[in-house]
Amino acid sequence: MSGPASRLWRPFIVVAWLGALAGSATAADLPVKAPPPALAATYDWSGFYVGGHIGYSTGSSNFTATPTGAIEPPLNGRLDLFTGFDAFKGTGSFVEGFQAGYNYMLPSRWLFGVEADVSFPNTITDTAIVSSLVTGVANYSERVEFSGTVRGRIGYAPGHWLFYGTGGFAWSYDQFTRTQIAGGIAGQGQVENQFLVPRVGGVVGAGVEYALTPSWLARLEYLYADYGARSVTFPLGAQSFRSDLAVQTVRLGLDYRLGQNSIDPDAFRKGAAALETDWFAAHAQTTLLEQYVFPFRNPYQGQNSLTPNQGRETWDATAYLGVRLWQGAEAWINPEIDQGFGLNGTLGVAGFTSGEAYKIGASVPYARIPRVFIRQTIDLGGDKVTVDAGPNQFSGSQTANRLVLTVGKFGVTDIFDVNKYAHDSRNDFMNWALIDTGTFDYAADAWGYTYGATAEWYQGDWTLRGGLFDLSIVPNSSELDPHFGQFQWIGEIERRYQFWDQPGKIAVTGFLTRGRMGSFQDAIDLAVMTGGPADIAAVRHYNSRGGISANLEQQINDQIGVFARAGFANGGIEPYEFTDIDRTAVAGMVFKGKSWGRPGDTVGVATVINGISAVHQQFLNAGGLGILVGDGMLPHPGLEHIVEAYYQLPISFFKLTLDYQLVVNPGYNTDRGPASVVSARLHGDF
Repeated sequence: MSGPASRLWRPFIVVAWLGALAGSATAADLPVKAPPPALAATYDWSGFYVGGHIGYSTGSSNFTATPTGAIEPPLNGRLDLFTGFDAFKGTGSFVEGFQAGYNYMLPSRWLFGVEADVSFPNTITDTAIVSSLVTGVANYSERVEFSGTVRGRIGYAPGHWLFYGTGGFAWSYDQFTRTQIAGGIAGQGQVENQFLVPRVGGVVGAGVEYALTPSWLARLEYLYADYGARSVTFPLGAQSFRSDLAVQTVRLGLDYRLGQNSIDPDAFRKGAAALETDWFAAHAQTTLLEQYVFPFRNPYQGQNSLTPNQGRETWDATAYLGVRLWQGAEAWINPEIDQGFGLNGTLGVAGFTSGEAYKIGASVPYARIPRVFIRQTIDLGGDKVTVDAGPNQFSGSQTANRLVLTVGKFGVTDIFDVNKYAHDSRNDFMNWALIDTGTFDYAADAWGYTYGATAEWYQGDWTLRGGLFDLSIVPNSSELDPHFGQFQWIGEIERRYQFWDQPGKIAVTGFLTRGRMGSFQDAIDLAVMTGGPADIAAVRHYNSRGGISANLEQQINDQIGVFARAGFANGGIEPYEFTDIDRTAVAGMVFKGKSWGRPGDTVGVATVINGISAVHQQFLNAGGLGILVGDGMLPHPGLEHIVEAYYQLPISFFKLTLDYQLVVNPGYNTDRGPASVVSARLHGDF
């Protein structure tokens, strides 16, 4: 496609979200620079489809507050539910979600359809202060947790375009919160929550779609939803609230057609045809991980301890949307929906057991945008290297010698400390200290991403990397420093080689962190003076902390690979972002299943030993809390030793992984454990 028509729909695709589709090809199946199938001269819009969307919302809620046990005039107010995008907190009233529907087109090209969707917001919320003689002063807030619609669609389809109107039923689940500030019946600071309160109403809207290929559709859509009035009562505060809710959303979407008159079974057996043009690419993934820790010896427990006999789950869905900007330049955005918790809210083990568990969890799925970046590749000569399409990667070719510049928001470990056998918690090992070097305290927010810039120079068998990254505003925080006053330098040198005609590489990575960090000895000294537990936050000042690590990968043959990592970091200063590890050593092997007749299967086995400095041990024994560990005491410290083994097998276009981890001395405490953790992971690339 070229000319004015293609330019009209290009903006739709640049920011459209693929979402979780019913099936697609994995990255390895994607063609290299294959053009999309040609559209028929007369396009038939009939058939089933599924897809995803991303948009921005604004709304309002008018409320009336009345006391429940006294006669008093009602209080009226209004909540503004629009939130501007905050790049360093990652918040805003944007939404992400999924849709599915069916279209039927008449010979006259009038179209009738039905569609259902669900959307998960990042932050659609507002608060207001209400004050009365009877109930006192309180803070009242509403938050949209998730919403959806079931709508009819009527439109006209001149060729490859569809213009439509839509309307139907709308629903949402909301959270209402009241916090007593002063006076009244409830005690000061009393918080009352009403979770998942349903609302129902109606929705109207309009949109335009364009058929990109016989299977892929792009859309721009506006929806206005009025959810009507809803009442909630807060008994402790003796106050009830009645409020309405209206939300307007503009969103872009991408749909995949599952068939015309019926659903094509190949959509589930083989997956969808790939969508990549010379200038645009869209891929996605979804991962569900269930984890359970068995009962273990637990004579005492602290705030950051691992609790025996518990299970947790996490789920996420990510889109990878990219556009070629100019020669060698790519821009990528990765909308994502997350839900769930790690064991103990991702606490209790320095080498935590699930790389899919973030330091912030939620029961209800929520939207966020972890990556937005630009990559520029400058060819410097040498042999041409084929590049396959995949997440955040266009298909094509590049020279062996090249300069790669990346700037924006992304994960430090997208570029540094990479190991093909142990680096992806969605595809290989799950333990934090196996997929990344445990002492590599890389800059990141609570989800593992930050703003920064890197340069990579590939020359022959060598690569030199360097980067500068923003730190969190305080250690282990969800908010990045908006002034870049706290930052981190990272350098890495990599050497690729052949050993007995098999490829391998070794990389050495170093970091230097500059930010407000506390000394363990200062925290211990303060605790002796005050008689309280050691508090690292009370002794933070602008400081430096560094570390160095080595990373090895070696292919034995096309079915077996081995890897190793080792690292050391300053044990006198608190880690800033990652986890509580001052020294670590890792070794492991990965086997493909061809030798036992299952070439699609993979087995991995690895072990890691983590340690902390003597003063770090004393800090934990004095009641100190680290990023992930802290049992309230540590009278008998020891090394944290972890063994992990997994078996992965394909199921249709998904991969199922069964995993076992043995954690000896969790949190460096020989009084507790050992803990056995079992996991099941289902992952699909779309």
